[in-house]
Amino acid sequence: MPTLTEYDTIAAISTPMGEGAISIVRLSGEDAVTIANHFFKGQDLEHVESHTINYGHFIDPENSNLIDEVMVSVMRAPKTFTREDIIEINCHGGIVATNKILQMLLGYGARMAEPGEFTKRAFLNGRIDLTQAESVMDLIRAKTDRAMQVAVDQLDGSLTNLIKRLRQEILNVLANVEVNIDYPEYDTDELTTKMLLEKAKLVSTQIDELLKTAKQGKIMRQGLATAIVGRPNVGKSSLLNYLTKEEKAIVTNIPGTTRDTVEEYVSINGVPLKLVDTAGIHDTDDIVEQIGVERSKKAITQADLILLLLDGSENLTTEDHNLLALTKDKKRIVILNKMDIERQLTPEYLKDEFGIENVVATSVKLQTGLDAVEQQIADLFFEGIEDSNNTVMVTNSRQVGLLQQAKNSLNEVIRGIEVGMPIDLVQIDMTNSWDKLGEITGESAPDELITQLFSQFCLGK
Repeated sequence: MPTLTEYDTIAAISTPMGEGAISIVRLSGEDAVTIANHFFKGQDLEHVESHTINYGHFIDPENSNLIDEVMVSVMRAPKTFTREDIIEINCHGGIVATNKILQMLLGYGARMAEPGEFTKRAFLNGRIDLTQAESVMDLIRAKTDRAMQVAVDQLDGSLTNLIKRLRQEILNVLANVEVNIDYPEYDTDELTTKMLLEKAKLVSTQIDELLKTAKQGKIMRQGLATAIVGRPNVGKSSLLNYLTKEEKAIVTNIPGTTRDTVEEYVSINGVPLKLVDTAGIHDTDDIVEQIGVERSKKAITQADLILLLLDGSENLTTEDHNLLALTKDKKRIVILNKMDIERQLTPEYLKDEFGIENVVATSVKLQTGLDAVEQQIADLFFEGIEDSNNTVMVTNSRQVGLLQQAKNSLNEVIRGIEVGMPIDLVQIDMTNSWDKLGEITGESAPDELITQLFSQFCLGK
């Protein structure tokens, strides 16, 4: 049996558990080929060409029992995801056979992989950096084409390249500072200080531009929590069904049909929305409806965006006034529904009386005006991002926090120079900014951060 080393071979099931066409069991490490070959009946995997897929059978050598008919991919280091030898065993989808194959591999010297350990090895072996590792998870979780494209761009190194360029800008000026400190006869403090100030302002401005994308990046990653609210029977469930293109909610003429929140993910102009259809908010003596109303109010407080439906064929009611007040401090789009019936409310009236700018007149029944709702959603959350398909985005709070710390250090550089601090003290803050940017890509990240980050990945990735 192969002996384990610090570069031991790991194994895991890389496909979701359950019935399916195929399952994939993955091995990575210096003994991956040897371990798989012990159970494989077909061509000798030790001598096949790299990056080939080989037909055969998985056999239990103790009793020669056939476990499954398989296709085995052999990929030799270093041209692999982990830069180690990788074996991927494609077997028939099913819990029993897949688990049996995994257990046999573990019994012959492989170790069960920890969550995210394949990607962690790719990072430790220099295949990817931390931003690219995070983009792998973003790609897995992407709910829209645009979210997928942002993840793919980051996996391709768009954010990495920008951060590396900023770090190089700082490094260049730090080198000049060192020359000034060590050989003052070849330079002047004024010249070096001016260069340091200009570079700090330049890099700080570029970080600001990156931070502007943080909100959009978070939305791409997590989805936009959107609550559809209104009093009973204004068309909330009909709007949900339209946006999801499915009959997710029951629609009747009877007020109060929806008594609980209904959640569904949709894509609106490339923006992932976590839609929550809420119970109509109104006074009621029905205990079940009361619970639904309370959950609706909670959904409003937690939402990033409110789609507030009003019945355009009726004047505002007390309940409508309450909802307008309840949502006034939230980002919202007011939708005047039932415009196929004689109008009583108009967008102009809402603007004049309440100062509401984002008003769209629709008929969900006739499916008119709904394109304007979708466009307003995109405009509200991507304002200032001229072409979010081509913009480098910051996608998570770790990146945002480190960028903010790097910017704070640059601000200290600027303040220090303005009050006349010695250049060697100002240099400390400049170096700290360089370090914080390095933590984003992992070039200067502590071990505990790396361990914590990869523990969030799914098993087998």
